[in-house]
Amino acid sequence: MPALKPTSYSARITWLGRVTEKGGTLRSSPLETVDATLDGFPGETHGGATRPACSRVSTQYERGTEIRNVRQLSIISAEELADIAAAMEMDHIDPAWIGASMVIEGIPDFSHVPPSSRLMAPSGAGITIDMENRPCIYPGREIEKEAEGFGKRFKPAAKGRRGVTAWMEFGGRLAIGDTLVLHVPDQPVWEHLSDARAT
Repeated sequence: MPALKPTSYSARITWLGRVTEKGGTLRSSPLETVDATLDGFPGETHGGATRPACSRVSTQYERGTEIRNVRQLSIISAEELADIAAAMEMDHIDPAWIGASMVIEGIPDFSHVPPSSRLMAPSGAGITIDMENRPCIYPGREIEKEAEGFGKRFKPAAKGRRGVTAWMEFGGRLAIGDTLVLHVPDQPVWEHLSDARAT
């Protein structure tokens, strides 16, 4: 029996990008298409099968420990990006400023789709969603370069709407205008989740 259920929810890719500089900037460069592999987007600094552990997994691993890379991609919805901009009192936020890999539109409350959901592309490429991407200070530094005085507004404005981190489960071509179909795990929410989070 299949463990993942195709849904009636779909999204259109409106922007693609790739971060190619290491250490100097989070900024991504726009792309029209990308031939993604199991390592992510070719040339992407966040790509690869493994990565060093960071503060997001500090309760599981010592910083720098080599772990599986489930953060190959940073995906955000156009709707939530517009909400962030409005909360910051900005006209818009360029996805490149926040190091986005992909912007999609059409899935409501995208930052909170269930972990392990898939986005399936027309080429057959499959993207696995790891979890919500929590905002940090680095996008704010890029925004500050473009709009002085606004950078510090990003982190609080992006809380709960920063999109998700994800990884390529199956490679293939992705292009602006492609429709991605959302597949979700066919299981109930764990009934002890609230208690577990409280401890």
